[in-house]
Order: sequence, then structure tokens, then C-alpha cells
Amino acid sequence: MAPPLGKTEMYDNALFGILQNVGNVQDFLQLYFGFLYRKTDYFHRANGAAEKVALKKFKIFEKIAEKDRNNGLKKKESRAVPPPAAQELECAQQQKEILDAQPTMESSTVSDPASGVLPSSGPSQSSQQGDQTTAAASTNSAEVDEQMLFQSNPESYNGAVRDKYRWSQGYDDVDVRVDVPETVVRGRQVAVSIQTSSVRVCVRDGAEETVLMEGELTEKINAEDSMWNLEPGRCVVLSLSKCGEMWWKALLKGEPEIDITKINCELPPVATVDDEQALATIDEPKPEKKLTSEEMKVHEMLQMGWNAQDSPFKGQQFDPSMFNIQNTKTLD
Repeated sequence: MAPPLGKTEMYDNALFGILQNVGNVQDFLQLYFGFLYRKTDYFHRANGAAEKVALKKFKIFEKIAEKDRNNGLKKKESRAVPPPAAQELECAQQQKEILDAQPTMESSTVSDPASGVLPSSGPSQSSQQGDQTTAAASTNSAEVDEQMLFQSNPESYNGAVRDKYRWSQGYDDVDVRVDVPETVVRGRQVAVSIQTSSVRVCVRDGAEETVLMEGELTEKINAEDSMWNLEPGRCVVLSLSKCGEMWWKALLKGEPEIDITKINCELPPVATVDDEQALATIDEPKPEKKLTSEEMKVHEMLQMGWNAQDSPFKGQQFDPSMFNIQNTKTLD
């Protein structure tokens, strides 16, 4: 029976190591299906059963990914920023209320001739307050728009875009993408150091190294469970495993912090009962039809031929479904 969705992460290190070696998802899938062809009877099933099983598995995770996308869109819609026109009207109303109170203040100042105080010809206090309010509103709007821009990019989702890298995060992991020159296409052309409290990414050119990214992390990570891989000519991907389940405000110490109230803080979806049942029943073997005595004899003869010295199937598990042995008679 297939493991529940929540327990499949126990194989991530092994699978990620394979993915890192082959370099891309297409080759990884080709390697995976090639293994099934060589070592199992997966592709020898009749009536397109192999394709149906693969499609059912794909549909389960496609459904979960769609839920993630929908949850992210709902979160962004609920935090929508009011349009600039509404902000300008609000600021204009505040300025009007302050200006309405200004004549009273000025007339009380001039009404005392003995004081000799004249109205100031410079900018009034109310005008300065209005400018400050407008500037604060514009700054706040820019900050919100920036985080919404980060959220719209999968490579900076729940994270940020910085000068030389982009980072995104889940509740227990962080992904960092450091851009490299187009000429960097092999793993030996880069040097990566992942420590508990720091990371360093360099490009090698002979004996020289050019630092692309280096700094101290804002939180500690589990270095043994963290790894990296190269997307040739594009970027180095760091997959960091957090020591604790928390949301980071920044990747490296000293960089601007993000507002974690504006990110999607929902936990990953847990497998539903329907998903668990689907995984448990996809590979359930169907009851085999009983064979007659004549068919049993043919079955035994085929099995002997399967394991014969020159048989191409020798050493593999015998698969009677490859043969139609029903209504077959043996020769006396």
C-alpha cells in the first residue's frame, strides 16, 4: 500500500540527490519510468493499466497544488490595497479639516496689537502635517505593493527578491536561488558552503573564486538535511531545512525584513480521507480467475520456459498476465 501523503518526505533526500545528478525533471521522470520498465512488471499490464495508475497519482497531487494556488489567491484578495484615488480623497479630507481650523488660530494671533506678532509667511503647520500624512500613505502603499509583487512570483513566494538572489519559504524550509552567469553549466564551476548559521555561494574560474552570495542567516538551519543543485546557466538552488517551524522575516542578517502578516501563513494541506483512500486503493490487486487443470499445466510450462537458461526474462518475477493461457490445451 502506498504511504500517506504526509509521510512521503522521508524519501526526499534520496530523490533530490538523483534529481541533482540528472539535472532536470524530464530526465528524472525518464530515469524513474526506465527503472519501472527494467525492474518491475509495471509496463507489462494490459488495457493501459500502467498509464491509468500514473495518471491517478498525478491527479491527486495536481488537486492539492490547485488548492494551494486557490488559497494563495484568496489570501491576496482579502488583503487588497484600496485604490490610489481613495487614498488621495482620504488625505484631502484630513487636510481640509486642518485648514478649516487654521483661520481661527491666525485671527487670535493678530487681534493682540500689543504683542506685535504677525502671521508667518512660511508654510503653515497644517500644510506640513498634510504633506507628512500623504508621504506616510504613499510609503505604506509602496510596501504593500512590493510584498504583493513578491507573492506573485513562485521564486519569492512568502519571501523576497534581493539584488543577487531570491528566496521563498514554507513553514519548515527555505529555497534560495542565486543567479549565475550563462557560462556556468557544471557543478564543478561553483563552490557552495551551507553551515548551520551561514551560507556562501561562489563561481570558480580556475583557481579564482567570485563570491555571489555570502552572509549569516537570521535563523539556524539543519545543515545535514540541506542541499543544493545547479540549474545550468541560470542559478544555484539552495534547499535549506529550518531547525524550527517558524516564518522568517529575512534570509540574511542586515537585509530588509518582510512583513509576515502580508504573506500566506497557512500550513500545507493535510491529505483528506478521499486522497488517502485513493492512494490505498490504486494498486489493490484484482482477484485472479481460477485456472483449470489444463491451464495450470500450460502455466507451469511457461514458468519453466521463463526461467530457462537463454530466456530474456530469467531472473525476473514471472508475470502470467503477459500470456493468454485460458482455453489453451496441452499436447498429450
